Amino acid sequence: MTTVPFSMRIEEELKANLNQEARRVDRPASYIASRAISDYLERQKWERELLLGRMEEAKAGVFVSEDRVTAWVDSWFTETELPKPEADILSRNS
Repeated sequence: MTTVPFSMRIEEELKANLNQEARRVDRPASYIASRAISDYLERQKWERELLLGRMEEAKAGVFVSEDRVTAWVDSWFTETELPKPEADILSRNS
């Protein structure tokens, strides 16, 4: 992959922490910064796609009731943990 120069200003403490981490893992600070930016952008993309999908479900009138969600959450870390609830509130459009 081709790389291009990129310059930015960061806080002194962040720069010191970045350099410290770079020394710890024996990598250039630019590598650590590039990975951090890449990870951030991937996470933002995933969250955006998830939100857009949930918005489409909402437009279609597909919801899970509060009772089902509460029962599911209450079952966490128990011997009878419930599976993730399925939608039980559906509009006439769905």
